[in-house]
Amino acid sequence: MAGDRSPFIQRRWSFFPTPRLIFWISIFAALILFLFFHSPPDLSADRRTLAASWGGHSWERSVLASGRPLSKGEVLTSGGRGHLSVLVTGAAGFVGSHVALALRRRGDGVVGMDNFNNYYDPSLKRARRKLLDRADVFIVEGDINDAALLNKLFDIVAFTHVMHLAAQAGVRYAMQNPGSYVHSNIAGLVSIFEACKAANPQPAVVWASSSSVYGLNSKIPFSEKDQTDKPASLYAATKKAGEEIAHTYNHIYGLSITGLRFFTVYGPWGRPDMAYFFFTKDILKGKPISIFEGPHHQSVARDFTYIDDIVKGCLASIDTAQESTGSGGKKKGPAQLRVYNLGNTSPVPVTKLVSILEKLLKTKAKKHVLPMPRNGDVVYTHANISRANKELRYRPTTDLQAGLKKFVRWYLDYYSGNRKRLYW
Repeated sequence: MAGDRSPFIQRRWSFFPTPRLIFWISIFAALILFLFFHSPPDLSADRRTLAASWGGHSWERSVLASGRPLSKGEVLTSGGRGHLSVLVTGAAGFVGSHVALALRRRGDGVVGMDNFNNYYDPSLKRARRKLLDRADVFIVEGDINDAALLNKLFDIVAFTHVMHLAAQAGVRYAMQNPGSYVHSNIAGLVSIFEACKAANPQPAVVWASSSSVYGLNSKIPFSEKDQTDKPASLYAATKKAGEEIAHTYNHIYGLSITGLRFFTVYGPWGRPDMAYFFFTKDILKGKPISIFEGPHHQSVARDFTYIDDIVKGCLASIDTAQESTGSGGKKKGPAQLRVYNLGNTSPVPVTKLVSILEKLLKTKAKKHVLPMPRNGDVVYTHANISRANKELRYRPTTDLQAGLKKFVRWYLDYYSGNRKRLYW
């Protein structure tokens, strides 16, 4: 089970490269070069400032203490493994903060890493950091492309696992700043893999791919067996490139790698660029919201997946990950390579999402229905989660009504200034 190769890898990498594969590799290489020379820099804070923010004896002590698993008497909740040391990148992000907290609560050592960029309001990321501070999770402020920083972290802590969640998110923003996607999602992923391959022992890696890789697929529901060679956005293309890069590092260096294709994650402490979030904001302010529809007035629907269900899938992926087989950059045997859909397997039209929000907020939305623009979004997503169900025992339990109720409660508390009970 755990050692099975993903079907897309068998198709794409058997024997010799196909003309289509060569074409895609050429396209990605040309894209990277073009964006490197023509795109604006990424949104991270000034690199010199980030570089100056780490190092020193006190800093090293904080990293070491945070990365050390809790003793049995200190474990905050029962039933967890509690003996792992995990580096969580993107730890001040939406999914990253929830995963880091869940790992720490069951007793695992957790070191977070985040560059606190301004893709969306950094104050929300700082607020998530407070949650992690209260759980004694130390966040290193730095860029995943900083090789010296990564090497230093691996020198201090012998990480058993890396949960790589740092990425440039968002489909539409890629049209404004494409270079940031290459910097974070391709170069950043390579940087993480490079640090892991050189470590001794090598950690197992779990990383966030995306449901966006299914692109223009018309077959529903989306299965890991489906082809993913028709991305609809640059964001999707960078995640697809990441899956191919993951295969390379697994094949050459023996890294144990698991890719997770998340489907429209939502919930408390979420991202302000997501529709459910800014719909809530605009409905409360009495501003009109735009609801897009597909060709021939087709409803746009998403497989909305509640954050707690996603966290369970992430932890199950860590707990079932086999050890990497390399040492010091040299492969000693075949290593585990997996990819899973993590969704709710229950698509809901966006119009239904709005209807639920109207009831929860007790406010009628001012709706403008518009044709979907050509910005990389797709009309429909639907996850087949049978593989995750079988191999990870992944079983989502939160429907959209229940999940949005929790989100709205958090939103009203957070933005009303009543935050005391949010910091548990």
